[in-house]
Amino acid sequence: MKKLLKINLVLLFICITTQAFSQSYSKYVIRFTDKNYSPSNLYTVGNPSAYLSLKAMQRRANQGIQISLNDLPVNPAYIDSVKAAGAVTILCKSKWLNSVTIYTTDAVALNKINTFPFVVKVDSVFKFIPKLKTPIATANSLKQFNVSESTKTPLQTNNYSTEKQTFSFDYGLSFTQANMINIDYLHNLGFRGQGMTIAVIDAGFWGADTMQVFDSLWINNQIMGTYDFVNPGGNVFTAATHGMMVLSTMGGNLPGQIIGTAPKANYWLLRSEDAPTEYVIEEYNWVSAAEFADSVGADVINSSLGYTEFDNAVQNYTYADMNGHTCISTFGASTAASKGILVVNSAGNSGYNPWKYIGAPADADSILTIGAVNGSQIPAAFTSHGPSSDGRIKPNVAAMGEGTIVASTSGGVISGNGTSFSSPIMAGASACLWQAFPAMTNMDILSAIEQSASKYSNPDTLIGYGIPNFIVANLILSSVHINNLDDEGFVNAFPNPFNKAIYLIFFSNDTQSVNIEMFDINGRRVYYKANLQRTIGYNYFTIDDLEKLSQGLYLVRISSSKHVVTQKLIKK
Repeated sequence: MKKLLKINLVLLFICITTQAFSQSYSKYVIRFTDKNYSPSNLYTVGNPSAYLSLKAMQRRANQGIQISLNDLPVNPAYIDSVKAAGAVTILCKSKWLNSVTIYTTDAVALNKINTFPFVVKVDSVFKFIPKLKTPIATANSLKQFNVSESTKTPLQTNNYSTEKQTFSFDYGLSFTQANMINIDYLHNLGFRGQGMTIAVIDAGFWGADTMQVFDSLWINNQIMGTYDFVNPGGNVFTAATHGMMVLSTMGGNLPGQIIGTAPKANYWLLRSEDAPTEYVIEEYNWVSAAEFADSVGADVINSSLGYTEFDNAVQNYTYADMNGHTCISTFGASTAASKGILVVNSAGNSGYNPWKYIGAPADADSILTIGAVNGSQIPAAFTSHGPSSDGRIKPNVAAMGEGTIVASTSGGVISGNGTSFSSPIMAGASACLWQAFPAMTNMDILSAIEQSASKYSNPDTLIGYGIPNFIVANLILSSVHINNLDDEGFVNAFPNPFNKAIYLIFFSNDTQSVNIEMFDINGRRVYYKANLQRTIGYNYFTIDDLEKLSQGLYLVRISSSKHVVTQKLIKK
């Protein structure tokens, strides 16, 4: 498992015949022909409460999504028959794939299962190779995650704070990654993820049950539960550290050091990845985890995972497979989206590798695939390239993934690199936006985020539609008309009256620069910025540090070579 920080896996279906079963393989996927429940109809489309939570049913109802046959659980009689075939342990079930994964070294049992009339085929998905597992991150193990932990101690933030009176939180070093997408604006409005549920599908959450950065999640009962799909019944808090760092960018709350993008959301922590290995079973685990997230009512899934290669090179994917419908995890992500979940997935970190392209499930349709930029909004060299092999814009958007502030295993925070971190930053922010507009669908939220982004009119293969602006996304979903500076001669300036800051938003037809000035009633200029670059599409600028201005009337003037726009605002 090379996380999407640097994770690449592959899906290969190996059909197993009676002669081909090998004792070196220990885990298999059993695919079934149907979901017939005779003689008794244990599960039906008309009785979803038997297999879906109230929140899951409400999500479907809110978005007009019907209960369908693939919502029905796997036939329990089929599962019982597989268990009874011999020394077989059921690991995971998948209703979307109509399959189960099992552990066995009993060749006789496998042969018997392969003869059942309700079994389509048996696929080997994991080859046992004894190796020492290291659940706690070390300098070496962090390399496979593209996590930079260059210092031996946490970054020092005692004398550093980016908090201004404008902001509700003291973001500390994490201010840049929050402010870059303007999620701090939604936080100021009170939208911090309350009532939203985020499922985090990852490799492990070592230490997240004891670390100070997550104290508020536990105190406020925001950790809804955990599940280990790699080792059912296992403890996700003793596995890999990757998920812990991912979680910190969303749910972290350590004032002056890190504030996550959804610090008040609820979280399910789901382990699907076996960190030291790279086998196709992890994709099946991913689908089972996504199904679990659906059934418990998750609104958002963050997956900082990706699949392009296995440990066995002959099983590797090709770029042609990144077409949105070939890979198992891609199928799972698309299906989760069809159930009304907003799926957010890392693009990958193969940008400077021969592969260079996105992996699965980043190629899935109807999900947000996230690339990485640095603090200066320049694409990271490692961020995986798009498009999907069938030509769709991928990644969809980008967030800060180079120099991202994440929780450290030793306490405090460190700087980390990888789309594994840009993805949860976006997932948490998306949850806050959806909280503000609960009547919207997952696709409404996705579309508004794309439309708000910096390159929406000119997407590329590195960061897609660009860096989203959650102030603009908020206005789009509010059905507020955003003025066209070139055609209408107006901009959106708010709040009015203002106190600490003024936000200027407008649509632009070209890229010429603008000057922004602000005058008091006596004509005295109190603010001036020259040659501010605007882009085609939505543009956003902030005039801040205004709390010292006297009350009264002020004029804001925006000028370019073609237009001069003046608007009145009142300081309260």
